[in-house]
Amino acid sequence: MKRSAINQIMREAVKFIKEMRFHLPPFACWTVKEWQSKGPEIQEIIENQLGWDITDFGRGDFYKYGLILFTLRNGKFKDASKHAKPYCEKILIVEENQNTPLHHHFSKKEDIINRGGGTLQVEIYKTDDNDQLSEKPVSVYIDGIRKTFEAGSIIELNPGESIYLTPDIYHRFWAKNGSGKVLIGEVSTVNDDYMDNKFHEEVKRFSDIKEDEEPLYLLYNDYKNYLKIN
Repeated sequence: MKRSAINQIMREAVKFIKEMRFHLPPFACWTVKEWQSKGPEIQEIIENQLGWDITDFGRGDFYKYGLILFTLRNGKFKDASKHAKPYCEKILIVEENQNTPLHHHFSKKEDIINRGGGTLQVEIYKTDDNDQLSEKPVSVYIDGIRKTFEAGSIIELNPGESIYLTPDIYHRFWAKNGSGKVLIGEVSTVNDDYMDNKFHEEVKRFSDIKEDEEPLYLLYNDYKNYLKIN
């Protein structure tokens, strides 16, 4: 992806988030110079992968296969300290028919919540013994109510509705055609996007970036390139 395209996506994301009356923390809009003026006090942001994440999954067509995420709070895998956080919270944006490819997590349990905008569609499958798609029925909780669906069912979530997904459930999601883009909330156990995703088809989780202009705001995958990390 071109940095100029990522910058424009960020501008549109910030505008949409404000329209939904959701508020990001101040570091969401720090300039590169502001990041570089900080010291050890921001170590948790860096180590826990907080901040922006924009990907086209290596497909080269962001508005067909893509996702915008902002991690608001998160812990670290294998952190047994007394200050360890066992939870993660994200905000995501999906456009109409913009797919997040079919995947499941090895560890993470999550609630996916429609926070506003259009209708969110979620396709679900159980994993089988070979970590592939099972044809068995899938049981999930929709706002605390247990429901069972056929494999490959597409569940629609309107604003305010949510689905709870366990690590053994493959899922993909997008905003329903004609409904408008969706602001998604995600509340989960600790998240690590470098090691906890299993995609059904091979994808590139983090996009290669062509630096055709300076970053508007840093992605968390940029931190290692722009900041001094011990």
